[in-house]
Amino acid sequence: MSLNTTPAADRIHISFFGVRNAGKSSLVNALTGQNMSVVSPVPGTTTDPVRKTMELLPIGPVVILDTPGLDDEGDLGEMRVRKAADMLNQTDLAVMVRSGMEEIHPLEKEWMQQLTERGIPYLEVISKTDLLPQIPRDTNKVIHVSSKTGYGIHTLKETLGKFAAIPKPEKQIIADLLAPGDVVVLVMPIDESAPKGRLILPQVQTLREILDGHFTAIVCQPEEIPQVLENSRKRPALVVTDSQAFGTVSKHVPEEIPLTSFSILFARYRGDLETLTVNANRLAELRDGDRVLISEGCTHHRQCQDIGTVKIPKWIEQFSGAKPEYVFSSGGTFPEDLSEYRLIVHCGGCMINEREMQSRIHRAGEAGVPIINYGIAIAHMHGILKRSLSPFPEIRELLKS
Repeated sequence: MSLNTTPAADRIHISFFGVRNAGKSSLVNALTGQNMSVVSPVPGTTTDPVRKTMELLPIGPVVILDTPGLDDEGDLGEMRVRKAADMLNQTDLAVMVRSGMEEIHPLEKEWMQQLTERGIPYLEVISKTDLLPQIPRDTNKVIHVSSKTGYGIHTLKETLGKFAAIPKPEKQIIADLLAPGDVVVLVMPIDESAPKGRLILPQVQTLREILDGHFTAIVCQPEEIPQVLENSRKRPALVVTDSQAFGTVSKHVPEEIPLTSFSILFARYRGDLETLTVNANRLAELRDGDRVLISEGCTHHRQCQDIGTVKIPKWIEQFSGAKPEYVFSSGGTFPEDLSEYRLIVHCGGCMINEREMQSRIHRAGEAGVPIINYGIAIAHMHGILKRSLSPFPEIRELLKS
């Protein structure tokens, strides 16, 4: 896939870690061929993670993350180190940069151990080798480079490419649910919260996968469903709707036609459909004053009928009969301490990568806090969760009758 056709959340995320003045930013600039990060001899120049989406050959489309020094000091320094630690949650491949002029730092050992425990592949890169009297030999996991002379940069690229080329199980949004010749109806509401002139990413990715698989897509709005079904010569193999239109769409789609939502498709594609489904019953257990975290992976302008801050809280209160207290998070922000929440309701996660979504689900599990997905929550509160899981019989069987 090219840079222009691969969404940022589906690109390999390569993060550069190290103590201050280890040469991280200089290495990132040398590797990318751009002045991506500000470089100076002053320790702590990189104060926030720097993110760059680009094509890095021979890997292809990637997201490069340059992080603050792991040994930063003071109150601000501690905040910067926490920011660097947050980057672990979205790192597919790590580069631990060490200065060739210094002995290994205890923090460098600690972070490499943490990368191993998290199952994140990493390379140890020794920088500033132009200052060494003799450059040691590279190994499978240790590369020697000089950002100043360019020594070892090509080798580093090639080695990163080999790590990135390790095959992963191929995941599909919808194609594996379809057979040749199938017709899919995609219901995409265009209302005041829809971005003008654009479709949201899950819709675009789902539609593209249908077209790539040479299936047929019919796209409409909720009120057009009866006419579409009446005029369709072939019964649709599947209807996929925006979750907030579940109530309307389910009334018009016959029971024999499988129905699901973009959010539920992404619960499987990006997250853990089983975990996000079995917690649906916890919605009915909410009581007045319970703290509910409603979290989104993207940052967008809130409209008057925003799904996360308006519609879902309204549906929760109608369904549970309770008046919970809501906390909202968006973008890269996800609370460190989850113990205060009774429930987490998360979006489909189309704008964050799989590792970040999996990390959030895992952290919720460690804190003993049930987490559910927007689409699953909405379907459950409209009484159609089992039906919305019809494409996934193995998950459907997990639900209580």
